[in-house]
Amino acid sequence: MGRSGRQLLISTWESVRNMTEKELVNHPTHYLKDSGHEVIDVIEAWSLDFCLGNAVKYIARAGRKNKEKSEEDLRKAIWYLERSIENKHNN
Repeated sequence: MGRSGRQLLISTWESVRNMTEKELVNHPTHYLKDSGHEVIDVIEAWSLDFCLGNAVKYIARAGRKNKEKSEEDLRKAIWYLERSIENKHNN
């Protein structure tokens, strides 16, 4: 393979790698892209505040990003729900 062939191969590989990295940032699989509903879209459609949005996020991804942290994700969701309730009582 000549120099230009190697350069084309490297350039193509870098393009593919960048697309994959971009997908991981913009549409990670643990955010339910495969279901047709990404959590961010649901949060925005429902106009949820920070705490409720995070609760939905942790519930939706529980066990999907890391199966061993399913309970941790659910506990985080509970923490955000309790914080939301507390904020409503204090305002």
